[in-house]
Amino acid sequence: MIRTLTAAALFAASLAAPAAFAGEGEVDAAAQATLTAQLQAEGYEVRQFKAEDGLIEVYVVKDGEMEELWFDASLKQVEHEEGEEG
Repeated sequence: MIRTLTAAALFAASLAAPAAFAGEGEVDAAAQATLTAQLQAEGYEVRQFKAEDGLIEVYVVKDGEMEELWFDASLKQVEHEEGEEG
């Protein structure tokens, strides 16, 4: 059932991809909800969202390690950077 909900959320987000950005530095609430569900299913704890340089930057923690993930407007992951323990 969770896979069905996640798939439905990803599909809905793909239809609204241009609306992923709510304003300067802000990420649309629907994009945040979709990414949060996806990342939590992958074992991440989501900390913060930020729009920067046309990408969605997401700060997450997994296994005690802080990471930064970047997604494009279609919510496809384009970059990943491991950071410090958090």
